[in-house]
Amino acid sequence: MSLIKWRESDLIPRFSGMVENLFRDDDFAADFWTRKSMVPLVNIKDTAENYIMEFAVPGLKKDDFNVELKDNMLCVSCEKELSDEKKDDNFTRKEFSYEKFSRSFWLPENVKADKIEADYRDGVLMVTIPKLEVKEPNPSKKIKIG
Repeated sequence: MSLIKWRESDLIPRFSGMVENLFRDDDFAADFWTRKSMVPLVNIKDTAENYIMEFAVPGLKKDDFNVELKDNMLCVSCEKELSDEKKDDNFTRKEFSYEKFSRSFWLPENVKADKIEADYRDGVLMVTIPKLEVKEPNPSKKIKIG
């Protein structure tokens, strides 16, 4: 009995090559396969007076955001439909996207909830959360027993 060597068909590599070429330009494949949803990265700074949250969200407008406080939880969300539609029916590729995110953060008890502010500039949403003044506890003192 002889061992039969299997040889890959010419049809399969050509078909897979066509599919790869279809999605190869403009990093479309990379974006399509790796992007699950738009979840912005957040930097949180703790200064003496404030907590400062910076959300990296380029390409949006300030009206796209919803920032609210519910039961000591800060919720930041956005919903946006982007479309690049042309009236030409003879297109080879038409792109549009729907992006949505929501991030929630428990706030510590030492914040002024009624003084929270948000500002959007240069692709960064900045939320400033002022802290309450915390009184320093009285230092411990050894008391002599008489």
